[in-house]
Amino acid sequence: MFLAVSPRSRGVLFLAMLLLAACVGRGLDDRRASAATLAAARNWQLLRLAVSPLPLVAYVPGSVIATETLTVYIEGDGLAWLARGAASDDPTPRRALALEMALKHWPGTAVYLGRPCQYLQAAEMDDCDPAYWTHRRFAPEVLDSTDHAISLLKRRFGATRLVLVGYSGGGAIAALVAARRDDVVRLVTVAGNLDHARWTRHHRVPPLAGSLNPALEWRRLRGVPQLHLVGADDANVPTWIAESYASAFPTSERPEVRVLPGFDHQCCWAERWPELSSGADLQAER
Repeated sequence: MFLAVSPRSRGVLFLAMLLLAACVGRGLDDRRASAATLAAARNWQLLRLAVSPLPLVAYVPGSVIATETLTVYIEGDGLAWLARGAASDDPTPRRALALEMALKHWPGTAVYLGRPCQYLQAAEMDDCDPAYWTHRRFAPEVLDSTDHAISLLKRRFGATRLVLVGYSGGGAIAALVAARRDDVVRLVTVAGNLDHARWTRHHRVPPLAGSLNPALEWRRLRGVPQLHLVGADDANVPTWIAESYASAFPTSERPEVRVLPGFDHQCCWAERWPELSSGADLQAER
């Protein structure tokens, strides 16, 4: 059965569609502008990294000061989905929470690394298939690009050691990168998705086909000092995800999982980061 629609109603519907399209466009611009404004307030600048196969963007301090230990904050998955089954056409996060944490880093030198295809202009999105922020968000090519980007940042600051801090899906990236390097002296995840197989089953969504899983890399991570911060009220990545990941390690080498009451997936990591980071030993060395 079809419903008749009057010319006036069609006009109203068309206007609503135009307004929705405009809001989506402004939303993307606002997402980029929000991160740029946060960074500029601390004299950080956008840095486009010449890596392949996937483009990456970083925010770094405006003044390059050589440091032995560089802390790299890795962003979460961003706006991966508009709704269940409907992938976003741009993964730039609504809130750059890892950037907020990076800008509050002290002491020492820190940089912020976005995920593939975040913060790009339309002309830069040629290699950006939505698979790389949906089911292939932790794919080998994502890791290759991220690993290369971190090496470029390390070289830029003359560092010899790395501390990796990953938020949400960025925690998975941080763990997977740490598993393939020998210069990571500390791995810290915040609300990190450390076992996406269990995570997708929990949420009853399709598995992340083509993605690597940190939970299967525990043997290569045994020598890396780790801390995994999780929110007691996090319904997105429940505490047992990190606890399950940690349980794979031998008892004497089990990473610390610290559960924080009153915290959820977003609250209150950035707001409390100066206090939390001071207890996370971000300048730790092996």
